[in-house]
Amino acid sequence: MTSFRYYLLFLVFVFCGLTLVTFSNNQTNLAHRSAQELATYTASIAAESHGLGDGKALYQHLDKSFNFQFFQYIDSDDNDNSFTKGKLLSEGGSFINGLYQIEIPVTQALTNGRLQVKLSIAKEITTVSDRFADQLMLIWGSFLLISVFNLLLALRQAKKIQYSSKIIDELPNFTFHAIQKSKLKGEFTPLVRALESCQSKLKAKIDELNETHETLAKAAFQDPISGFGTRSKFTEKLNEICLPNSQQLGVLAMVRASELTAINQLHGREAGDSYLARIANQIRKSLVKLPNADCYRISTADFALILPDVSLKDGMTIIEQLKISFDEYQQNLGTDTVAYIGLCPYLQNNDPVTLMTLADTAVSIAQTMGPNSIHVQQKLTGDELFGDSRWKVAIDEILKRKAIKLYAQPIRPCRTDIESYRELLSRFYNDQGKFLPTTTVIAMAERHGMSQELDKLVILKTLSLLLGTPSLTGLFGINISTSSANNKSFVAWLKNVLLRQRNLAGRLVFEVSESGMQTNLSATYHFINEVHSVGARVAIERFGLGFTSFKFFKEVRPDFIKLDGSYTQGITSDTHNRFFVKMIIDIARKLTIRVIATSVENQEQKLAMEQLLLDGLQGYYIAKPTPLVTVSHTKATEIVR
Repeated sequence: MTSFRYYLLFLVFVFCGLTLVTFSNNQTNLAHRSAQELATYTASIAAESHGLGDGKALYQHLDKSFNFQFFQYIDSDDNDNSFTKGKLLSEGGSFINGLYQIEIPVTQALTNGRLQVKLSIAKEITTVSDRFADQLMLIWGSFLLISVFNLLLALRQAKKIQYSSKIIDELPNFTFHAIQKSKLKGEFTPLVRALESCQSKLKAKIDELNETHETLAKAAFQDPISGFGTRSKFTEKLNEICLPNSQQLGVLAMVRASELTAINQLHGREAGDSYLARIANQIRKSLVKLPNADCYRISTADFALILPDVSLKDGMTIIEQLKISFDEYQQNLGTDTVAYIGLCPYLQNNDPVTLMTLADTAVSIAQTMGPNSIHVQQKLTGDELFGDSRWKVAIDEILKRKAIKLYAQPIRPCRTDIESYRELLSRFYNDQGKFLPTTTVIAMAERHGMSQELDKLVILKTLSLLLGTPSLTGLFGINISTSSANNKSFVAWLKNVLLRQRNLAGRLVFEVSESGMQTNLSATYHFINEVHSVGARVAIERFGLGFTSFKFFKEVRPDFIKLDGSYTQGITSDTHNRFFVKMIIDIARKLTIRVIATSVENQEQKLAMEQLLLDGLQGYYIAKPTPLVTVSHTKATEIVR
């Protein structure tokens, strides 16, 4: 309404101006009539006053032609001839008459006296006042009519603006109503187009942002491999079910994909992702009758399952079905296990940390019980060993019982003049004869500083195997940890053992990871020299991952280098990878070092590697690990490393 006020003020100024102009014109006309009247009177009194000596007679004579407000004749000789008529001051009238009140005083000396008059034009003033009043009514009537009309227009415009404002106010709430064009016609048509365009663009932008939000939410809260929730979502859910006033009851299960590291190393990360996805699909199938169950991937190899409103007995039934599917998958996968499962119930007022400790303890114990085992941990008594401590006890048991079984995976030479060997792979088992996850056993041995004892056990078992089984011929590869290879006391022990079995030392190839050996080149050089001094050989496995690979194997001169499986995975699709492998082969051949490709999984990879003239090939396509069963003079011994 501000524009209406300004417009109204403008009209007031305009009509006030019209009023002043009209008043001025009337005033001018009245003044002109007064001047004419005065001129006529002056001429008349000059012509006729000489013959008249009586004031009254003079008044009667002049009154016929003029209207006097005041008439006074004063005879200078005879007061009887003096005469006064009327009032000197004008009488009050209407307000408008007062505006046009004009005084016309005339004082004139005559022959025998002095004449003083005030002419009256009351009739003319009344006429002008009446005309001015009519003009005022016309002017301010027009003002009122225009003002009312403008007010109606302003109210109509304000209503349209209010309607438009309501639409705009609802835009931040993402409320998009159809605009009633009948309410915004005329000059508001461009506004209608602008609002419709704004709504359309804003809706499109919101849809785009929603899509982006969904994508980001999936990236942040949904694991891309399994499709399960991430660790952060699991933490929220865990805190929710552990709230003090929570009435939620159920079972928490943890599934540990223990073979992930081994599969990544042997077959590449794509195979590892496929392995995790397969486990996730089997978890989904097992929980198909529990639509309210929540699944999460909480770490690289760990899944968490929350089964609400399920008793421990019913939860165990569901998890046993999952174990059956894991057992079936194990047959196709060709590993000693697929995954381990730990269960614990959750009740009211559970503590999240305690609940996770129960679940982790349960799955850790399951790992020491055999392939795809399940363990239920209902509470902590304080006497149980969990996590790393339990694994320390398990490894002590392995060392005490010498619980190792051997599998052998041959390396196929690419030429007849190349001497190759069979790699011994270790499988550890518990007191029930069930295999434990090899990768976990080795990792836990490293963590507890027991890897050297484990390596010694493997070496002694291998020597015992070769001594007790003359039918076993050829070379055998033994994996040892880098911590053992870099330890001088272990190297001295190894040299001493091999010196006593000099005839067997030449049949052994000790495999050590390149990444660990590069951290201490002097210790690596010492290890290789000592091994070579007793006739044994050295292979550097997972070669090519470090930036100092060429300098490394030029200085230490191993007998074999085993390329990391990533080179085999990309040999058919990556020309740069192919060029790099060719360069390694050329340099190694000049240094009389044999190059072996690992993780050969299909015919295309085999043919591509053979074209590059490698010395040997190893992988599931070439040959799978098979049990190496022999009989010694005392007892059957199976060593797997």
